[in-house]
Amino acid sequence: MSSHPRRAPDVLIVGGGPAGLSAAVLLGLRGVDVLLVERHPAASTLPRAHLLNQRTMEIFTEMGVADIVYDLSPPEDRWHKVAWHTTLAGTSAPFGQVLGTLPAWGGGPDAERYARASPCLYANVPQLRLDPVLRARAEAVCGPENILFHHELTALSPSGEDYGEGTVATVRDRGSGRFHEVHTRYVIAADGGRTCADLLGIEMDGPTGLLDMVTVHAGIDLSERISDDEVLLRYFINPDGRGSFAGVLCAMGPGRWGRNSVEWAVHTAFRTDDPARHDRAVVLDRCRRMLGIPDLEVEVHAVSHWEFEGVVARRQRLGPVFLTGNAAHRHPPTGGLGLNTAVQDVHNLAWKLDAVLTGQASDALLDSYGTERRPVGEFNVQHCLTNAGGHARIAAALGLRADQSEKEGWEAITEWLADTPEGETKRVAVAEAIASNADDFSQLAVELGYHYESGALVPDGTPAPEGNNPLRDYVPTTRPGHHLPHVWLNRGGSRESVHQLIAPRGLTLLVDAEHASQWAAAVQAAGGTGATVHVRVIGSGAEWTDPTGDWAVVRGVDSGGALLVRPDRHIAWRVPDWSDDRPAELRQSVCLVLSLQPSHTQPLPMTSPAT
Repeated sequence: MSSHPRRAPDVLIVGGGPAGLSAAVLLGLRGVDVLLVERHPAASTLPRAHLLNQRTMEIFTEMGVADIVYDLSPPEDRWHKVAWHTTLAGTSAPFGQVLGTLPAWGGGPDAERYARASPCLYANVPQLRLDPVLRARAEAVCGPENILFHHELTALSPSGEDYGEGTVATVRDRGSGRFHEVHTRYVIAADGGRTCADLLGIEMDGPTGLLDMVTVHAGIDLSERISDDEVLLRYFINPDGRGSFAGVLCAMGPGRWGRNSVEWAVHTAFRTDDPARHDRAVVLDRCRRMLGIPDLEVEVHAVSHWEFEGVVARRQRLGPVFLTGNAAHRHPPTGGLGLNTAVQDVHNLAWKLDAVLTGQASDALLDSYGTERRPVGEFNVQHCLTNAGGHARIAAALGLRADQSEKEGWEAITEWLADTPEGETKRVAVAEAIASNADDFSQLAVELGYHYESGALVPDGTPAPEGNNPLRDYVPTTRPGHHLPHVWLNRGGSRESVHQLIAPRGLTLLVDAEHASQWAAAVQAAGGTGATVHVRVIGSGAEWTDPTGDWAVVRGVDSGGALLVRPDRHIAWRVPDWSDDRPAELRQSVCLVLSLQPSHTQPLPMTSPAT
């Protein structure tokens, strides 16, 4: 063991991907002392995930990186569509055919619906460009000396007798080979499940080893092969895929997009027992066949492998250790939820850790992390697995089967083009199969409507609202456990989202101007918790006004009611109107949300209501 001085951060973060770096920023902005260790010497150099949904962009806004991320994202007219092809090129039918397209990620007919739902737009930035942005922000917020790449966790043990609560981690500097002990109160496992879960013996449930996905990140000139610049993802379904999809082509920019994209990610699938998957020549040949361009020049930047699986950890907290991101749940890429779920995990956890470390809440609050987030992760994994089956429906509609010869497969696709009753029937079936994939690319209710039925909240007994399509139709609501709906308010002539009223520490009470004084007095009278409650007033004569009346419609309470909102902008408690019992109910609710035992000597700290 090295004689290096022992480091004792409040929180040790293991893993320097989006989950770990976001956790460092969110905690660092709150003044929490963190230390992050990442085994690799640099941020990701592989494409990996790229879709950043609106909820994630709201969090990135809070973190101070959203503007940079949007600058790296394609122009809005260069990526809001997906397409299915037989091949990209070919000298005759059925080669080079577009089977169909769908709008995606808030584009086309979805644009207005997505714009109403959030103050932020979707973004598209591959991880090899996102991770350096997050690392730079983490270093700026926490100090570069606290963001240690090329360091790995090798052991994790319960706290020693000389340290009290917490845990002792052994960290190895992979450059020097030295080992260091790190004493910490809490550990965030954001390591993709590589170390912490194994050290703790936490098992994963769900299917594994379904496919070995091989990604070729390359410089390719496709400017003469592509005509639709709006398409970001292109799926290929042809006999080379043995009855299913042959692979995926994704534009990566940078700077130029559409047909002029400089870099591309080409994904193709192999069986996990196929030794050819490690033969670069075989992989490149598969990619060229998929595209229908046998002589395509490819400047390979990297070839990487990742397992197609759908697993969830049996628990997300064990003592002082919390599993987040891929350490807690690993998704198929269909649906684009993996990275987003990871960032949303740590957003849920960061405010709770801060509340406990500052004495605003008891350690029991942290149990709500797994209670709230595991069901979300479980749902998202299953949703992505379901989405993955959608491409097989298209192949089946074309008449492709795994037991066909390649010649028979192309003949089946040729029939799709035929000017015959059979051809028309097949075209209708293919169009319907493509349309059935819409929930993969237009899933606003999944992305913004996820909510918690129990945890750090006080249920009010009302049912969750549901749209006609529970995956696509996001229904704004202030029901406890749901995310605070977005509406635009007016503040001194400027437009601000109601989200901006929510304090990053403590709880925020949203009330109407008509009953502001009563609620301010209620906060003062509801003493005994030690937690901070910020009162924010909306209405006539207040700092924030509701000129469109949208807030009055969506708030779900009358002018005497109130909403208690957590720092992650999820509703903790709501009451529909004012009564003399509200001060006691408020006090009790704050205690329940923060897992506190009320005393009778300390008033609730309060920030003055804005009027």
